[in-house]
Amino acid sequence: MNPDIDIPNQFDVLVVGAGAAGLYAALCLPEYLQVGLISKDNLPLSASDWAQGGIAAAIDPADSPALHVEDTIKAGAGLCDFKAVQFMVEQAPFCIQSLVEMGVAFDRHGTQLALTLEAAHSRPRVLHAADTTGRAIVSNLTLQVLKRHNIQVLPQAFALSLWMNPVSQRCQGISLIYQGRISWVRAKAVVLATGGGGQVFAQTTNPAVSTGDGVALAWRVGAIVRDLEFVQFHPTALTKSGAPRFLISEAVRGEGAHLVDSQGQRFAFDYHPAGELAPRDVVSRAIFSHLQKTAADPTKDNVWLDLRSIPAEKITHRFPNIIQVCQHWGIDVFHQPIPVAPAAHYWMGGIYVDSTSRTSIPGLYAVGETASTGVHGANRLASNSLLECIVFGAQLSQIAVDEMEKAPATHPQSMLIEEELDSYALSSWATQKEKIAVLRQDIPRLMWQSAGICRQQDVLESALSQVEIWRQEFDCLPLSQYLLHLQPGKTVRMPSPETDIRTWGETRNLLDVAFLILKSAAFRTESRGGHYRLDYPQTEPQWQVHTLVQKNCWWKSSPLAAPAV
Repeated sequence: MNPDIDIPNQFDVLVVGAGAAGLYAALCLPEYLQVGLISKDNLPLSASDWAQGGIAAAIDPADSPALHVEDTIKAGAGLCDFKAVQFMVEQAPFCIQSLVEMGVAFDRHGTQLALTLEAAHSRPRVLHAADTTGRAIVSNLTLQVLKRHNIQVLPQAFALSLWMNPVSQRCQGISLIYQGRISWVRAKAVVLATGGGGQVFAQTTNPAVSTGDGVALAWRVGAIVRDLEFVQFHPTALTKSGAPRFLISEAVRGEGAHLVDSQGQRFAFDYHPAGELAPRDVVSRAIFSHLQKTAADPTKDNVWLDLRSIPAEKITHRFPNIIQVCQHWGIDVFHQPIPVAPAAHYWMGGIYVDSTSRTSIPGLYAVGETASTGVHGANRLASNSLLECIVFGAQLSQIAVDEMEKAPATHPQSMLIEEELDSYALSSWATQKEKIAVLRQDIPRLMWQSAGICRQQDVLESALSQVEIWRQEFDCLPLSQYLLHLQPGKTVRMPSPETDIRTWGETRNLLDVAFLILKSAAFRTESRGGHYRLDYPQTEPQWQVHTLVQKNCWWKSSPLAAPAV
């Protein structure tokens, strides 16, 4: 695509996000629809692209969908939607076949697809492409998207807000930062596929683009969001000075790697009978608790992941990317253990959707990590995330075209007006930029300290008060005063680099996401799955409910049935 070509001011469907969920959803939309695919960066850069472990599917004769359902529900700690899990698991073989036909080169044993075991799975059922499965899937989906004449990719674009019809309260498009302008782009349907919000935490395995955009955009226009307190902290992220928190796949432990402390002891069995292969939240808390007991500075110290019990040829075959990254940071995995500690990895909560990926807002859909389908409950089972992206992205093939056609096709006269960014918005620009930059550092630090692996009421409430102050200060910035009152339809040229406006937008999203996570974590007075309260350490039957949020109203869902396991 030539980046200098003006974009249309209307599409049939806008897909915001270009990870596995967004790419696959775009491909599944009927080809007679004109689709705009919004990517914050050049294709591809997403958490899907970084996914190492694989994609789960019960395709082995020794396995069954029923066992996959059972494992998923066990991991979900009582909050999985049984019908949603059953649907995802039963669709899995068809989705795998679809990916194979697209050219995804999963590893094989002879002619059979190779399957590996991951934590909390009762059978080997995880398909993989070495240790870069996400990249293999995303790169193939990207190639397919670029071949489609009905899909226009808009790279380095940022969705600033959802555009609501003031009368029908239907989503009718977005405001978009693209090519030095803020434009209003109409669509008959908008699909949010923006991934998670790991960047709200100081320690995360997520890429820089994961700033919770979809949840923040949807919540601000009144969509129901759900279970936002449930964050999965991956137990084994590379912890090396100067290195990013590179995820060391769960598959490494599945193949036989051991977690050891500084004394060389396999401590994980002191916390759970399954040791290193216990559910992720259990292993993360085991590491956290062990460091609290043994480390001089638990916030900076680490444990070790020792691969030396795995045959060298298997390490070479299965984990070439991990070998390469560790070598880059001076770690020889064949002869020394890898320093690791937990990091925020996956957000189980998200925008509430039904089985067809529709949100509570007409015309608005959500897929992937930004959605809450009900399949993950309080704790996601390893390698179900890519599967969810594909299965629920496929539901967009059934998009309700008859409903879409009710969306007005007329354009407001103001669409024809273009103006420069208001000079007041850029007043004291250096001071505004510095304030935004400080917030981008302070928000993740506060969230890691107050809403990380272990939480408690007084700390959550103190953090909430601070975030509320930050939100008020942010809203008072001259740029905020201008952008928060931007009139729909009017195009704005930006003399300032558009990356500055994108940083403003991401910071606004992070502030809202921090508020939502903190308040949801304070609301749920129990421990369950990825949500652990020091002051309420037990799982309580009366909390076998979803946390639902709409605007500033929090409430409990009806009680869920006990898990059928």
